[in-house]
Amino acid sequence: MVAVLLLLVAAVTVAGTAVTGSWPAVTVAGGLAVLLGAAATKITHTELMTSRVDAARDRAEQARAFRDVDSRRSAEGVEFAATMQGSLAKRDATVSRLERRLHETAEELAEARRHLVDVEEQLTYAERATADLTARAADADERATQAVVRVAELEAEVDLLTAQWEAAEAALAAQQVKTA
Repeated sequence: MVAVLLLLVAAVTVAGTAVTGSWPAVTVAGGLAVLLGAAATKITHTELMTSRVDAARDRAEQARAFRDVDSRRSAEGVEFAATMQGSLAKRDATVSRLERRLHETAEELAEARRHLVDVEEQLTYAERATADLTARAADADERATQAVVRVAELEAEVDLLTAQWEAAEAALAAQQVKTA
């Protein structure tokens, strides 16, 4: 702004002296215009350098800020990687434990199946033995029934023979009484 004002003053001074027609005044005004132009150029150069330094300072500050952000992100990335490695290690340990337990369970299942086959064989044997014993018990019941019937027949026969014996003895005793 100041540089523009200086250039404007130089232009007005040169134009004002040119109207007067005085050669020494125009020369002095021209020299003054050059000095004012140089001052304006110096001011512009200083402002330009100041703005460049400020811009460089801003870029340096941004670079530091980006470096800090990058450092934090890098640290966060390392922390995240460590966390993920820990999580993966835990997951791998869990998977290994579950695989081991699955293998143990499969072995237990195979053992249970073998035991079940053994129990089924024992059950089949027991069912055959039960069927055999049931048949033998039915046969024994039938023979016992037949024996009870035979015993009853024999008891009836014994009773009959006892009665005949007693009758024969009574007859013999009667005959002996008669003969005596």
